[in-house]
Amino acid sequence: QVQLVESGGGLVQPGGSLRLSCVASGITFNIHPMGWYRQAPGKQRELVASINRSGGSTRYIDSVKGRFGISRDNAKNTVYLQMNSLKPEDTAVYYCNTAPDSTWRASWGQGTQVTVSS
Repeated sequence: QVQLVESGGGLVQPGGSLRLSCVASGITFNIHPMGWYRQAPGKQRELVASINRSGGSTRYIDSVKGRFGISRDNAKNTVYLQMNSLKPEDTAVYYCNTAPDSTWRASWGQGTQVTVSS
């Protein structure tokens, strides 16, 4: 059974940092490009960052460039999202899944809530 389990969210003040983790099970992790997505209240889910299978290539949406960093550890079936200089507009539920250029998409996990507020 495929499972994606996100963790690491929380409440942080503007300018703070968080590191999200996503552990995948039930899939051959290293053959899939992976992505972090987020969904803010009343908005559609959007792709935030993606990483290729080896971890050597990453992409980000403009609003997080220079602040967020995506990485992966294929030995641990884990993808990470380091978030620095957080802003209130980063508040959302964050999810991981295969990247849009993957040929396969897992069922969405529960996500992890990130709230940026003073």
